[in-house]
Amino acid sequence: MSAAFKQPDRLLEHNQEVEKLWQAYRRGEPWRVPVIFNYGIRCRLLDPSLNTEGYTFQQYFEDPDVMLDAQLKHLYFKAFNLWRDESMGYPAKGWQVFIDFQNTFEAPWFGCPIRYHTDQVPDSMEIFRERKSLLYEMHIPEPLGAPMMQRAVEFYEYFKERCPDLEFMGRPVLPPRSLPGAGTDGPFTVAFKLRGATELCLDIYEDPKYVHDLLSFITEATIQRIRAVRQYLIDKKDVCSEEFETPGWGFADDAAEMLSPELYREFVLPYHKRLVDTFAGGGPVSVHMCGDASHIYPLLIEELGANSIDTGFPVDHGKLREELGPGIEILGGPSIMLLREGPEEAVKEEVKRILRSGVMTGKRFILREGNNVAPGTPLKHLRAMYATAKEHGLY
Repeated sequence: MSAAFKQPDRLLEHNQEVEKLWQAYRRGEPWRVPVIFNYGIRCRLLDPSLNTEGYTFQQYFEDPDVMLDAQLKHLYFKAFNLWRDESMGYPAKGWQVFIDFQNTFEAPWFGCPIRYHTDQVPDSMEIFRERKSLLYEMHIPEPLGAPMMQRAVEFYEYFKERCPDLEFMGRPVLPPRSLPGAGTDGPFTVAFKLRGATELCLDIYEDPKYVHDLLSFITEATIQRIRAVRQYLIDKKDVCSEEFETPGWGFADDAAEMLSPELYREFVLPYHKRLVDTFAGGGPVSVHMCGDASHIYPLLIEELGANSIDTGFPVDHGKLREELGPGIEILGGPSIMLLREGPEEAVKEEVKRILRSGVMTGKRFILREGNNVAPGTPLKHLRAMYATAKEHGLY
């Protein structure tokens, strides 16, 4: 690292502490609760004070130069402004960029048109809303040939070509090592995107066979896509095949939290099991669900072998720890709207309340926002959360 870009001493000390903390956490011996934040690109693009270029999400999705420039500036901003238990400052190896279509990838991969909104993240239009029978006329998309995947591959190849010749703030820019579609937002969530939330919920009662047909179609397509993406990365020699052979897998399915345990078991669990059986290799399973999916978490542990639960909000952290036991990793924390609106004192009190709830039992708790920091959240509120956890999250 050149002298012009020497790491500030306070960040060197921070990074050394963070490395030791995570090593201790992995051994089951952390001295305090780790703190992370999902402070995504929407926090930049939807905040005029940060997005001085005026980039839109449509430009970000359609122009690889915009995606690359916005990401690099966002990474730099986080590296020096967002205090949390991750390495900060100038990255030792370089800035790691990636192909990013947010949560608007899977439904468009199936053929749903993208909708761009002013002052909001993109979404997609449901292709089965008006004519559910279209499902039976469709074939599984060509894994790498569907238009949305073609765009992802084009961006990937463009990044790979440009990055080796790029420097940003004196550090190299590292090309992406994965593609969108290598994981999943969950079959039930994708079904919502294809059919519509109200329509799918009505189908559960009026046409359960259709729900299973739709979820079976989505799950098989997802498996084919993930396998194809993995093989593509291996063929490009960007990833060693051994990386995909390591036991363990993680996935999300936010919409499933709307179901009772009985309906989850009947309609969604078989497809979650199929995904886990296909990709986890008998290893640890992590699951993310937004909202309060506390009523489903025990099933995820019992039926899928999940050992890490990333919660949304609102959840009763103490009750959740009591129900799941000390050995299950739990990630969660204050509501994103509390973090956005504050004031700082309210943030501090909520962090202390959560930490005192009993969730720290077992030393398997990671404090984070619940869930996905909202644009416009003052950094001082996030700093207050971090400082409070460092003081009151001691074991």
